[in-house]
Amino acid sequence: MKSILIIEDDEILNAGLCYNLNLEGYETVPAYNIDSAKTIFPEQEWALCILDVNLPDGDGIDYGKVIRKQSRVPIIFLTARDMDEDMIRGFSAGADDYITKPFNVKILMQRVHAILRRCQEAEESIYRCGNLEIDFKNYIVKKNGKALTLTPTEYKLLFQLCKNPGNVLTRQILLEELWDKNENYVDEHTLTINISRLRAKIADEKYVYIKTIYGLGYQWIGEKYE
Repeated sequence: MKSILIIEDDEILNAGLCYNLNLEGYETVPAYNIDSAKTIFPEQEWALCILDVNLPDGDGIDYGKVIRKQSRVPIIFLTARDMDEDMIRGFSAGADDYITKPFNVKILMQRVHAILRRCQEAEESIYRCGNLEIDFKNYIVKKNGKALTLTPTEYKLLFQLCKNPGNVLTRQILLEELWDKNENYVDEHTLTINISRLRAKIADEKYVYIKTIYGLGYQWIGEKYE
């Protein structure tokens, strides 16, 4: 069950949001000011944070900046301010959406669903193994949190290996995958060089990732140690 933190000092509105989100199958936790939110927020993982801009003990947008430094949790700002400058400030603080009061609860629910659906799709496109994080949708590969620069050929190899963990991919299978739309040929020597370069970029003294199966091809063995 996805958990949503609702930081809103209007107790009736907070209760109404909790009620409607609970009906949709979400777990909700209310907070009525920044001070209580600071205590509650670190206690668990959140799928979403709904944050009022005008809180009795501070500016919600400023607190949103604090949250964004700590977490990638999506944030929806709620506010009675509808000036363009206020909306820009909210999005600059890391908002995923900005909803002005009064609002239609049904529309808010749809925006919540849309944000969580996008987050789910983004999460599913990310593959984590050992000290690697690979975002297949956006073609981003990180090692220990730092982005790696891979050539298109290296990325194609990595993609095929990760898609088939534990399976031996023959050199012929990999060569066929490396053909591009213009049918530019990749020979076995080029394959060997690209595998070697890919290994050098992703492996280290702790993680192997790619195992050579002599006479056959290569196998993704994940985070096994040497």
